[in-house]
Amino acid sequence: MRSATLPRIAAILGLALAMAGFGPATAQTVGDTPVRGGILNANIQTEPVGLNSAINPTMFIGEVASKIMEGLVAFDADLKPVPALATRWDVSPDGLTVSFDLRKGVKWHDGKDFTAADVEFTLKEVWQKLHPFGRSAFGNVTEVETPNPHRIVLRLSAPAPYLLSYINAYGAQLLPKHLYEGTDIVNNPYNLKPVGTGPFVFKEWVKGSHIRVERNPDYWQKGQPYLDGIVFRFIPDAAARVVALQSGEVDVSVGSALPATSLGQFGDASKYAFNLIEGNYLATIAFAQFNVRNAPLSDKRVRQALAHLIDKDALLKVVYLGYGKVATGPVPSSIANYYTSDTRRYPPDPERAAQLLDEAGYKADANGRRFKLRIITAAGNTQNARTAEFIKQALGKVGVDVEIQVPDFATFLRRVFTEQDYDLMVSSMHRMPDPTLGVQRIFWTQNIRKGVPWTNGSGYSNPRLDAIMEQAAREADETKRKAQIREWQQIVQEDVPLLELVEPQWYTVSTVRFRKLALQGDGLFSNWADAWLEPKK
Repeated sequence: MRSATLPRIAAILGLALAMAGFGPATAQTVGDTPVRGGILNANIQTEPVGLNSAINPTMFIGEVASKIMEGLVAFDADLKPVPALATRWDVSPDGLTVSFDLRKGVKWHDGKDFTAADVEFTLKEVWQKLHPFGRSAFGNVTEVETPNPHRIVLRLSAPAPYLLSYINAYGAQLLPKHLYEGTDIVNNPYNLKPVGTGPFVFKEWVKGSHIRVERNPDYWQKGQPYLDGIVFRFIPDAAARVVALQSGEVDVSVGSALPATSLGQFGDASKYAFNLIEGNYLATIAFAQFNVRNAPLSDKRVRQALAHLIDKDALLKVVYLGYGKVATGPVPSSIANYYTSDTRRYPPDPERAAQLLDEAGYKADANGRRFKLRIITAAGNTQNARTAEFIKQALGKVGVDVEIQVPDFATFLRRVFTEQDYDLMVSSMHRMPDPTLGVQRIFWTQNIRKGVPWTNGSGYSNPRLDAIMEQAAREADETKRKAQIREWQQIVQEDVPLLELVEPQWYTVSTVRFRKLALQGDGLFSNWADAWLEPKK
């Protein structure tokens, strides 16, 4: 399949040669004659811990919540913002004022009007205080004005050129003020039974089985959605996910839920289609994070030594089957404006690794053992589990013993971000279209926030780096800002609190019955208002 479909797929999709093995073209999922009705069965690989992306932007939450809740904009296939709850926006010449005109006639699912007050409340009380990206994404917003119910004006202390890249349903989901004001937002019951403005209304959550949403008859986009509803099925076993799509139990498997080793089974273009662009917005990097609070990982030399033991090229080939790129630093190559390859590298070198460990005082004992580490990763992700095994074998070459722990997703988040009870964490994090949004949060001292997922969970702190990141966040001169972001990539690669491994390629596999009117660069978090199911033949 790889060689036979290469010219056709490369021509249609403009993909890298390594991606040719994915089979049918993305364009086959697009149509122009919607069919009304039907229930779409979708698979996500891990049951979410809630349905509020405004406080927890975990991908599994966003994949479901984005059908119920909305943001101010969405992103088209070229990652350009297009209207959602905001119909237009303006940025002043000095970059210090950002204004939005809000869509009129929009109602929350409980019948209350959506207004500028909801945006003001969500920004001040949720995005700026509780969202792991919020302190950087909205940190420059000092005043919020609502001159009328359908207009909101943000006053900034310094330009925030990245702000418009983070106001979609994933990055800045809007919440109903009347249901959250004066409550414990993190523990508000509506985090589990959301009330949104989106095309689908929450109906039920059967733990361990599925979440069901139904068509919103009062949706602001007249005539949409086309589907009567969606059932999101939780299928934690990878082999079972493959069978579910093959048997027709599910119509679409999103977010690389199928193991790469199974993709060859879906090469029949008359039955299956692939979407390879809808994860582009995320700019994801898979990584191993060191808990730098714990000895011996508190010593930079130890972290550098372990980095020298991981053969990323082999990892990409063995675990990811070549579907991706080797990561060279904290900014992925897909963020071309800010990426630099001029960073410190750690080529595979067990002898250098052993030397660094010796220098750090961790010499091998008579049995060749040095110390033991615990690697934690969440259950349900085949690639992360295999990456943990790959790292275990690599570290064993110099006498580092590894225990792999694979708890459920909620326990994983608690262990890493609340209890800080781990040594290495294997996962992936989304770096977003701008480094101030998705990269700064991982290394910024002010983002060491106990109990908040996907913040600075390593405990790493470097005042010099903090100053550079903060300066880049308010720098209006693009040339200067690029230089600052390049410098911070170099600092991080020297200190290596995270070992960046692979830039994975996201893919969604569906039956050819699943159609949409348009593709989106943030399609993992599209609302599916324009999706439908072709009748069975």
